[in-house]
Amino acid sequence: MRSVNSMPGDAPELWVCHLGTVEYREAFALQDRIRAARQRELVPDVMLTLEHWPVYTRGRRSRPGELPMGEQWYRMQGIEIVETDRGGKVTYHGPGQLVGYPIVRVDDVVAYVRTLERALVAALADEGIAARARPEDGPDYTGVWIGERKIASIGVHVRRGVATHGFAVNIENDLQPFEWVVPCGLEGVRMTSLIKETGRLAGQMKCFRRRAAWHVAQALGRRQRLVSLARLESLAGAPAPAAPEPVLGRS
Repeated sequence: MRSVNSMPGDAPELWVCHLGTVEYREAFALQDRIRAARQRELVPDVMLTLEHWPVYTRGRRSRPGELPMGEQWYRMQGIEIVETDRGGKVTYHGPGQLVGYPIVRVDDVVAYVRTLERALVAALADEGIAARARPEDGPDYTGVWIGERKIASIGVHVRRGVATHGFAVNIENDLQPFEWVVPCGLEGVRMTSLIKETGRLAGQMKCFRRRAAWHVAQALGRRQRLVSLARLESLAGAPAPAAPEPVLGRS
């Protein structure tokens, strides 16, 4: 892998914008606006990094039985349930988990997913964690694993050549909500996190966020450039007036 200093000066940019903690539907709407701007060449490739308030999201391959307690029970625990158009099955997002949404042009979806996996494996290696992808085990095992434990999930959606959604890496989040569902549709799978694997205290998010953004940019052959949300909004368009909220039910 090339170092930052060896990246050609004329390499295309990946704009990286950190948003803090954002409600899932708000981030979904922002991705949609940026995707439309990317399709129209109003912005270069973009990656949003953020955390979500507690939410289960259900992807296009979700099946009945992944939320065995019933949706009302999960809402009583303070966890929203949202259907989304990304690939994959049910997963959990919450504070302390790094979520990355690259909104980038994609020619080969499978190759793109493998690229994200390699970038996250490299970022975890920088933390002293020996992780791996498992493409040989089929699409249900997409993501990044440490032995039989899963630390990162990946799910993407491509429309008119531009991808949205992306990855979620467990850094210092509560893992209990994964125990209440069938995560990623895999019975018996155990989720893990950076602090669980390393024994470190909380406070690792900022450092790993930077590592992950750098490795994703490198893996995509992009030069990373940090930008503000205001800059993105000025090019992608401000949010539309709020519509009545739909009844939804799901990285």
